[in-house]
Amino acid sequence: MSYSERWQELFGPAEDGAAMRLASASSNSGAEGGGTGNLKYSKGPWTSASGTAGDLRTRAETSRTMLGRGHEGVEAGANGLSSVAALKGALKSWEGRLQAVRDECEQLQGNLLTVAKEMGESETAVKASLKGADAPGKADGKR
Repeated sequence: MSYSERWQELFGPAEDGAAMRLASASSNSGAEGGGTGNLKYSKGPWTSASGTAGDLRTRAETSRTMLGRGHEGVEAGANGLSSVAALKGALKSWEGRLQAVRDECEQLQGNLLTVAKEMGESETAVKASLKGADAPGKADGKR
């Protein structure tokens, strides 16, 4: 099955006529779930999400460090027990998972900040370009 055929199977019109559509692709503004044309943007959510990712990164690294410290001396105190090997395996596994979370959050934090900056700069540029444009006043709309 080709990619196009698979796409149609997944997202094309169903037997009952229903199909997946993007709200922004509606030809009738505001109807059938289409947009109203009044997209508003604020960099607040992007910046906030970036901060949350940064906090999670810090907590994951702190947890990983504390986990390692909590296992210090276990091997010497439990010498000869078979559970020490299993405990070491679990420690390594969790250290790897926490490190992966830390690294992912670090990358995500940077990406979210980039979006916030780019979107904010785009919004500023659009506002500046529209500053000199004549907008119809209330009197113009009554003519």
